[in-house]
Amino acid sequence: MSFLYNMIFGKVKESEDPTGITNNASTNNKDASSTSEPVVEQKFTLRTLNKYNGHDDPRIFIAVNGNVYDCTPGRQFYGPSGPYNNFAGSDASRGLALNSFDSENIREWDQPIDDLSDLSPAQRKSLEDWEAHFAKKYTRIGELISASPAYSDDE
Repeated sequence: MSFLYNMIFGKVKESEDPTGITNNASTNNKDASSTSEPVVEQKFTLRTLNKYNGHDDPRIFIAVNGNVYDCTPGRQFYGPSGPYNNFAGSDASRGLALNSFDSENIREWDQPIDDLSDLSPAQRKSLEDWEAHFAKKYTRIGELISASPAYSDDE
């Protein structure tokens, strides 16, 4: 129903999930238990982060400036039908620094982490402001690291 509401009115009611996942949590025990389990702080590579996109796993994790946040409570924004869903399960740093939600600013899971070395001082400030926003609003659950032979992506 909320998807239809979105289509007609162009916005999401704050209390509704446009994907219907949280509204149907009581009927889907797998989703309910997955989202209610506490997250232990850990290290993520782009590959391991990728599955927390709201599709493959109901939880939504987003990396910002090397820190990973559990953005599942912001499903209406970052979930499968949310306006910023391309950030889910990804490193959103470049997109946030550039104030751009375009997918070309997001690295694929099989690419190296973006070192952001070409950002201007104003773009770095924008990224820091976004990071402060995420830190205030969402729980930090880990850090984003480069995949290396010393670290295994196997879970």
